[in-house]
Amino acid sequence: MSADRQTETVKEGADADATVNDIAFKIATVNGTGSASANGLLMKAIFRMGIPVSGKNLFPSNIQGLPTWYEIRVNGRGHTARTPDFDLMVAMNPATYAQDVVEVRSGGWLLHDSSWPLPRELHRDDVTVLGVPLAEMCNARFEGARTRILLKNIAYAGVLAALLEMDLKVIDQLLEETYGKKKKLLDANFEAVRMGHDWAREHLECPLPTSLEPMGETDGCILVDGNTAAALGCVYAGATVAGWYPITPSTSLIDAFKGFCDELRTDADGRNNVAIIQAEDELAAAGMVIGANWVGARGFTATSGPGISLMSEFIGLAYYAEIPGVFFNIQRTGPSTGMPTRTQQGDLMMCAYASHGDTKHICLYPSDPAESFDFAVRAFDLAERYQTPVFVVQDLDIGMNDWVVPEFAWDDAYRPDRGKVLTAQELEELDAYHRYLDKDGDGVAARTVPGVHPKGAFFTRGSGHDRYGRYTEDAAAYQDVMERLLDKVDGAVSVLPSPEIVGEENGATYGMITIGGCRGAVLEARERLRERGVAVDVLRVRGFPFPDDVEAFIRRHTRTFVVEQNRDAQLLGMLLLETDVHREHLASIRQYGGMPLSAGEVVNGVADWLKEWHGSDAPDVRGASTARTHRREA
Repeated sequence: MSADRQTETVKEGADADATVNDIAFKIATVNGTGSASANGLLMKAIFRMGIPVSGKNLFPSNIQGLPTWYEIRVNGRGHTARTPDFDLMVAMNPATYAQDVVEVRSGGWLLHDSSWPLPRELHRDDVTVLGVPLAEMCNARFEGARTRILLKNIAYAGVLAALLEMDLKVIDQLLEETYGKKKKLLDANFEAVRMGHDWAREHLECPLPTSLEPMGETDGCILVDGNTAAALGCVYAGATVAGWYPITPSTSLIDAFKGFCDELRTDADGRNNVAIIQAEDELAAAGMVIGANWVGARGFTATSGPGISLMSEFIGLAYYAEIPGVFFNIQRTGPSTGMPTRTQQGDLMMCAYASHGDTKHICLYPSDPAESFDFAVRAFDLAERYQTPVFVVQDLDIGMNDWVVPEFAWDDAYRPDRGKVLTAQELEELDAYHRYLDKDGDGVAARTVPGVHPKGAFFTRGSGHDRYGRYTEDAAAYQDVMERLLDKVDGAVSVLPSPEIVGEENGATYGMITIGGCRGAVLEARERLRERGVAVDVLRVRGFPFPDDVEAFIRRHTRTFVVEQNRDAQLLGMLLLETDVHREHLASIRQYGGMPLSAGEVVNGVADWLKEWHGSDAPDVRGASTARTHRREA
């Protein structure tokens, strides 16, 4: 199998290369040809067979015409991080044949539409070429150019079903669920699947040595993307206002929120109990969110790095005036427009310290859609409890790709944490109300909802003010407020999600710290390093500010690798800013080309550092990988 992955169960009586439930394949098509339906069909079918699976949709930011790829990794041990080496390539786009052939592992297979020949110079002696006349068959069976293009994709799904020994009953059921009310379309899809399947069974050796068998490992799980999960979390948390401006890759979060609200936030008479407002720009969207929270609603926005940049002025206002607000940043590759449909973790520092002047914000970092749902709910509670902006900082890979996660749980006991909001009766009993007076010593001053009681009236000041809410430019009064704001945010550490720590029983020499969607690749790399004689403990940061556990973890290890997806080692920089650890204790491993991280890239990064530290005495842990991993001197 590929050097970037572990070999799975070998079929009894089969040759050494025959494996079960361990395959990575990539489908190369053209954007706008309808391949998403076929690729989704394959993903869902594998999931329904109970096999751990992940899908990565790598598409261009233009509307139509450029190359697009869809990667599916199946792994019975649950390792579903991306792999850059593929057992099987489905090459449906002649424009990318040369690139696609290179990515097939030695001993793998390349499936292409033999209606057009694969140039002889692209053949590899160590790759088996499987030609299927998909276009010819579809032209003979179906009418209309568009229909033929669409059903050719469904036909290659049928070919793959035969090659991988997938359960056709599962595929039929999925088609029935999707097209059951459109009999003509359903029948055409049935026919296309059978056509590809039957042709492959008749003309090709089926199944391949690498095949699929039902497992039951996805029982109690769902297949969902992080943006949809976060949107559902917003509904669960009681959000009723969304101010937004369209931007890839966050738009689908608002789309999903609207879909859920159409069902769950509508009265019997058809009236909506939600306000979803597309603003003229991101700055206006942030203003809407802050205004909504100021009057007592739970409001949020979803954007990406460029949007956070534009919102920074209002974010600073919310921080200083102490107004709640939830900001979802679905990180894409920057700077500037960058690569809008590629993943990165380039906004870590921007979100932690967004806006001018001294600011510090609560941030949550989900690693999969299950945490996207959970952290969305927590974000609203934290925002109101601490009266401050809260950021859910999510990778594009999590937000826009489908992941297998446990079913979300409904808790009848859940009640939103509104924080210190004075009622009319409480205000009546006060001699006077002062908006920024911290009576409890925890940094959080009680707030009111406008209109509840005349005593609750106050000016919300974005300009200099003292603890009583009075305008001032006095240095001591300003510093008094700023110190309290810092204490308030730092005090949130006790209720933030704790770091996830996976370690050796007696502790390892080396540590590894990571964040967000890097989790799967890092944990798989840990297993591989352990098998090669290098033990590593792993800590995944889930919230900011960092708890003491993070610094303690670094101090327990001789060296700690910091694995992240940005050029400038932002997580490492934040660790140096927020802890007292020395630079020589940290080593940076970075991959920031826009692709999801793979375990092989992490292993190779570790290998580079071990060689730097130990020279010829360094253990041999390197695995083959076609992708580049970058080091940064710590």
